[in-house]
Amino acid sequence: MSIVEEFIEVYGAREHNLKNIDINIPRNKLVVITGISGSGKSSLAFDTIYAEGQRRYMESFSAYARSFLGNMERPDVDKINGLSPVISIEQKTTSRNPRSTVGTVTEIYDFLRLLYARAADAYSLNTGEKMVRQTEEQIIQQIIEQYEGQKVSILAPLVRARKGHYRELFAKITKMGFTRVRINGELEMIVPKMQLDRYKTHDIEVVIDRLKVSADDQERLTRSLKLALKEGGGVLMLLTEQSQVRFFSRNLMCPSTGLAYDEPAPNTFSFNSPYGMCPQCAGLGVVNEFAEAQIVPDAKLSISQGALAPFGEYREIWLFKKLEAVLKPYKLSLNTPLEKFSEEAMRILMYGSAAPVQVDSTKYPGTQWDTTYEGLIPFLKKQVLEGSEKMQKWAADFIETSACPSCKGARLKTESLFFRIAEKNIAELAQMDIKTLTLWFQNIDKKLSNRQKSIAHEVLKEINKRIGFLNDVGLDYLCLDRAMRTLSGGEAQRIRLATQIGTQLVGVLYILDEPSIGLHPRDNDKLIRALQNLRDLGNTVLVVEHDKDMMLQSDYLIDIGPGAGKFGGKVVAAGKPKAFLKEKSTTASYLNGLIGIDIPKERRVGNGEFLKLEGCTGHNLKNVTLNIPLGKMITMTGVSGSGKSSLIHETLYPILNSHFFRARKQPLPYKNLEGLSHIDKVIEIDQSPIGRTPRSNPATYTGMFTDIRALFAQMPEAKIRGYKTGRFSFNVKGGRCEDCEGGGKKVIEMEFMPDVYIDCNTCRGKRYNRETLEIRFKGKSISDVLEMSISEALTFFDNQPAILRKVQTLADVGLGYVTLGQHATTLSGGEAQRVKLATELSRKDTGKTFYILDEPTTGLHFQDIVHLLNVLQKLVEKGNTVLVIEHNLDVIKVSDYVFDMGPEGGSAGGVLIAEGTPEAICKAKNSHTAKFLKLEMK
Repeated sequence: MSIVEEFIEVYGAREHNLKNIDINIPRNKLVVITGISGSGKSSLAFDTIYAEGQRRYMESFSAYARSFLGNMERPDVDKINGLSPVISIEQKTTSRNPRSTVGTVTEIYDFLRLLYARAADAYSLNTGEKMVRQTEEQIIQQIIEQYEGQKVSILAPLVRARKGHYRELFAKITKMGFTRVRINGELEMIVPKMQLDRYKTHDIEVVIDRLKVSADDQERLTRSLKLALKEGGGVLMLLTEQSQVRFFSRNLMCPSTGLAYDEPAPNTFSFNSPYGMCPQCAGLGVVNEFAEAQIVPDAKLSISQGALAPFGEYREIWLFKKLEAVLKPYKLSLNTPLEKFSEEAMRILMYGSAAPVQVDSTKYPGTQWDTTYEGLIPFLKKQVLEGSEKMQKWAADFIETSACPSCKGARLKTESLFFRIAEKNIAELAQMDIKTLTLWFQNIDKKLSNRQKSIAHEVLKEINKRIGFLNDVGLDYLCLDRAMRTLSGGEAQRIRLATQIGTQLVGVLYILDEPSIGLHPRDNDKLIRALQNLRDLGNTVLVVEHDKDMMLQSDYLIDIGPGAGKFGGKVVAAGKPKAFLKEKSTTASYLNGLIGIDIPKERRVGNGEFLKLEGCTGHNLKNVTLNIPLGKMITMTGVSGSGKSSLIHETLYPILNSHFFRARKQPLPYKNLEGLSHIDKVIEIDQSPIGRTPRSNPATYTGMFTDIRALFAQMPEAKIRGYKTGRFSFNVKGGRCEDCEGGGKKVIEMEFMPDVYIDCNTCRGKRYNRETLEIRFKGKSISDVLEMSISEALTFFDNQPAILRKVQTLADVGLGYVTLGQHATTLSGGEAQRVKLATELSRKDTGKTFYILDEPTTGLHFQDIVHLLNVLQKLVEKGNTVLVIEHNLDVIKVSDYVFDMGPEGGSAGGVLIAEGTPEAICKAKNSHTAKFLKLEMK
């Protein structure tokens, strides 16, 4: 009896550039869809298969629920059979919320909170002693044992260190039948209309009973004790005849000082809850404050010379006259250097004063205006809160983000940090990298008491399982408190993959978008094993991927092509890896070695100049010194988390950016930088989006849309109607569709899910009104031009040099398949980076520019990498320096010079372990890169 293999059967897929394709995708297998960029891989995986799965899920909702969600359009496909529930793990859904961390997304931090709430020991923040908790019976027993035969007073604390007159409280105590209170350590009788100084802080306790402790009269003691605990909120005080005070509590309490903590709950350890967050930074771990160093960059200058950066140099305006009047009592003028100001004068200057200030009137000589000076920092704060968008941006330049002085970046209130397990509080665990945390949890059993072991057993099992998943996907260098918004697309995707593995779902179709991004070849095996484990649970794993190892270790390969855009959209090859290698497609030719990226015969010698960065110690960097040769193509490589980004993005780039463009971002600690005179500007091209709304697109970002609008305004029909360039803008009233305000799409806000964009019903996504669309160039309206691919635009604008130059650079970086008006929200990180690269290429360069690129091969097929390398080599040929952070071995092997960081990630990294030509790197002994580079360069 033959077993028929199950398939996901796709018939007649025509979404975007797909050419009516039919394909059978085996179920419960690891399937890789590949092909050159823009060939239609994502159109098949996400816009057809995932979109249909999502639509069917939405249709399972009631009609009432669907009325809020809107209708999801059916993808352009005839039929899909065998479709399972679909989960998509994409790169573009990284949370921008600063409260979202690796720990919260993976739920490890939630389990840690539960562990600390149930099993942690509490310590006093005053004395460091272990807190105690007692039952009523234990308190009675202790009092009888220790105070037998002594006269004592039993007190209930009502007010602790608070201001107020407390007239109503004394009246209430009298009504309850009590006659004595202890105020600030002194026993007093309550008298009518008794009250205290309202502006001083007070401690008030009510005397519940005065008695001689005796084991024979236990009933009175018990009654008084219960009443004292009730009135004192679970705390009572025992006062002896010698005026010694002893605290007892049903809650956690310091035996020496009487300090009590509330009963710990999971939200006591949550930085997103008011019960656990640090009150100063509201659980963010950082505070934004106006930095005096930003406001006063040079104290040797006077105010009239521009020492106060927000005010600039002296002008004949009211503000400077007011400042003059403020400084008069201190015998200072606007021409006095700030370094000669007294502390008091500087404080008034920065924070203002309520004292009246008389300013001489220029309009009415001999008279004065009465006013007050609010201070520079309060003025800036007001602009941030209430000013226009422009003023808010201006004031934000003087803000510095620093660790919260109260919690020192731990995010939690002080009490929460004094709960410990094995001498560690929860914040210390969150700050460990996953590798160190794994070892800590492996050894934790030896350090727990039997009670703690029985409570923590199940929770520890869940924590260890989830930490194991993060190790499995190569993220052992991350910390639990790392903000999700600081992760690359690939890292965020692998975290969600680890979370999905943790759910242990079966019978699901997972679709992933290049999960190997940002992963060193050493960690690739871990990722592939994780995907195979997901498959072995009984799931289908569909991966859009360009990685060689992933393709060869998959169960089935589908190659979409042969070209990009309208030249793609066909299945050019499909089959198991062994059979696939015999196919004649471009991908198969690269995989079987028929085509490759050649190693240059000789490496460039550069221009002989160097940029020397010394003593870098930020994050995990261990006093690193870089000698960067200029006029070369340089690659910075190393395993994930080894310190590449800390060294380049967070140390070198902020220094260069501050020097050339006066940027205010503070670099990580370093000692010195030499050689700045050998370059004249720095350009960083990263993977952040080119815009966060559908209004931003490649045409607007590169600046060519201004030229296109000017071209349409020159058309005879436009001139007759009196249309100017503004008529063809979708951001201002006039020519745009007013229903969607030129967006082309409308936003449907989903309460607990990402916002959904749907086409505008009025303009059908065209952005413009009917009159504007009637103006045509070569038979095309401005909306048609925005719908054009870069490749089509090359021929369409062949006689428009200003537009053609910008279109050509977009095509040169392998974006021929992207449309001119493609919404920025739909571009991947790699595509956004190449749009930025094209924008920089279209500008005139000086031959002394320093370019920094972060993994530019993201999302690129082997053939596209060739195009990209040609562009980068052209930049270097002109005398510029290109520094690329990259794991791709094809890029490393064609570089002139390579820096290799390591040896591992996290705390075990941060060392420059090898540098030199790729051939020199291959000889490095403790380099993971060397092992893989040797194989590639054979």
